[in-house]
Amino acid sequence: MINRYLQARIRSFGYAFKGLRVLLLTQPHAQLHALATVAVLIAGKILHLRRWEWVAILLCIGMVWMAEALNTALEFLADEISLEKRERIGKAKDVAAGGVLITALISVAVAVLVFRNHI
Repeated sequence: MINRYLQARIRSFGYAFKGLRVLLLTQPHAQLHALATVAVLIAGKILHLRRWEWVAILLCIGMVWMAEALNTALEFLADEISLEKRERIGKAKDVAAGGVLITALISVAVAVLVFRNHI
C-alpha cells in the first residue's frame, strides 16, 4: 500500500518536471524569465541580500513562474479546443497573459526596491 502511494507521488513529480521542461522548451517568455531568474539570483548573491530581501525576491520569482505556467497551460487547452479565432478564447488568453504581465511588473518594482539599497 505504502509502496504504491510512494510510486504515485514519484510519478506525479515526474509529470511536474515534464511540464517544466515543456514550458522552458516551447515558450520564449519562459526562456526570458529563466534568464531574468538567473540574473537576479546572481545579483542577489553578489550583493549579499538580507533574509527578508531574499524572501521578497523568491516570492516574486515564484509568482512569475506560476503565472507563466498557468498562462501556458490555458493556451495549450484553448488551442486544443480550437485553433480558429474565437472571441471568448482570445479574451481568456489575453486575460491570462495580462496576469503574467501584472506579476512581472510587480516583480520588477520589488526588485527595484530591494536592489536600489545595494547599488
